[in-house]
Amino acid sequence: MIVADYRHMLMLELSGQRYSKTEHRRALLPRLNNRSEGSIERKHQNISAALIALGCPCIRGYKPLSNYQTILFDAVEALVLRDRLFDEVALSAVEQPAVVPLTPDFSKFLADPPSPYTVREPGPGAYVPRATVRDYLERETRNRSLGAAGEDLALASERPRLWRAGKSAFSDRVEQVSKTQGDGLGYDILSYDVSGAERFIEVKTTAFAKDTPFYISRREVVVSAREADRYHVYRIFDFRRRPQMYAVSGAVQNRFVLHPTTFLAHMA
Repeated sequence: MIVADYRHMLMLELSGQRYSKTEHRRALLPRLNNRSEGSIERKHQNISAALIALGCPCIRGYKPLSNYQTILFDAVEALVLRDRLFDEVALSAVEQPAVVPLTPDFSKFLADPPSPYTVREPGPGAYVPRATVRDYLERETRNRSLGAAGEDLALASERPRLWRAGKSAFSDRVEQVSKTQGDGLGYDILSYDVSGAERFIEVKTTAFAKDTPFYISRREVVVSAREADRYHVYRIFDFRRRPQMYAVSGAVQNRFVLHPTTFLAHMA
């Protein structure tokens, strides 16, 4: 019942429809032998973690909590797989084009990075998602419109940052290298610190919650290690509602937990 209710809320959220988490939780109480609201909320957080493991978006405000039972993962996976409407709603959400706000408000744009949480990976004898599960987060990564809009928004925020610091000369030199030089440099924007040092910025954009993981290429990881003193990941989240961004600097492998998703295979 908790999984089905979570799925209903998530579809409402992905469709842009309003709902109340509190009302949903309270409606579940008499159906679950009066378990506490806190207990239900923690189970919602477990469902968020299971959905992330399946490559699905999760509900804003239910931070993923990974200490869930395999039976919960199985229930989440089964309901996602069997729900054609969920697939249609989620696909529409990740593939919808995006547009940069005309006059972005940067006064509340910067946010703190999310606190760490553990993403469970399948191991020997553990659950493995069925082949029919669609990776919606990977599909969102391929949304060129969203990616371009995120870069444009990050670019729009960089120049005022330097202007406010009294570094207008550096502001004029900020360059969206993904457009001017191509998409293979390992970063999207060349900017500057107030000292004049170059800042290499890789922009990752999602329409979903702050805790949503992102895909990053091997090239980007390598460049971040080589240019650790100058490399920055700008993670823009909640793009379609109220875009915000957190920034993480340094080598990616030192700041994030990286999970391999594909391999290049050669004959042994």
